[in-house]
Amino acid sequence: MSSGTSSRNVSLQPAFVLHTRPYRDTSLLVEAFSRERGRVGLVARGARSGKSRLAGLLQPFAPLLLSWRGQGELVTLIGAEADGPALLPPGSSLLSGFYLNELLLRLLHRGDAHPELHDVYCQTLALLGRGEDEEAVLRRFERLLLQEIGYGLQLEHEAESHEPIVAGRRYDYLPERGPVPLIGEPRGVTVHGETLLALARDACLDERCRREAKRLMRAALAVHLGDRPLKSRELYRQQRSL
Repeated sequence: MSSGTSSRNVSLQPAFVLHTRPYRDTSLLVEAFSRERGRVGLVARGARSGKSRLAGLLQPFAPLLLSWRGQGELVTLIGAEADGPALLPPGSSLLSGFYLNELLLRLLHRGDAHPELHDVYCQTLALLGRGEDEEAVLRRFERLLLQEIGYGLQLEHEAESHEPIVAGRRYDYLPERGPVPLIGEPRGVTVHGETLLALARDACLDERCRREAKRLMRAALAVHLGDRPLKSRELYRQQRSL
């Protein structure tokens, strides 16, 4: 249910800023992820002027209450309030946070509400901010994101026979179909059964399973992301090379 008073006015909607960029002389274009209205594009008029407090509020990873008016691809921001401290404070896993934001920008359509995914996003930021296992936290978010947009991974049964996945076996995972027993040369991602089961159950992963899970999720996301590389991955590679 919307928190707005009409289709043209939305009040105090829980949201996070995903991205901002300058617009005209003193304004900002804001991409936000709201709980009940999904991804929304907003014009924050005068946000870059010296008198505005909006620029300081419209920061990523901080829970906000946003109000706007209008319809269509871009609406006008008419209010913003902090709804708590930043979940991913400076010095935390900021690159991972930007990675989450980029996935949401690339994979969610404007106006499609995903309240459960919004809750998962909040939880994920909080876990990263507390220094939890970064790899495990990211794999869980990726899996739930794909599930939420209708492309959930088949992790507990074989794609063709529907037999249960066996921990000791190796599988050829084809992102468009799912896992099949590995026979001969793989056509997709080679992955052990224990990796698939651990992903399905959010269980702890050993080093081999971590590598396999990362390759699998990257291949599954690539089907929907297309050929354009993620900027957050490029930044991560540059940081690692310093």
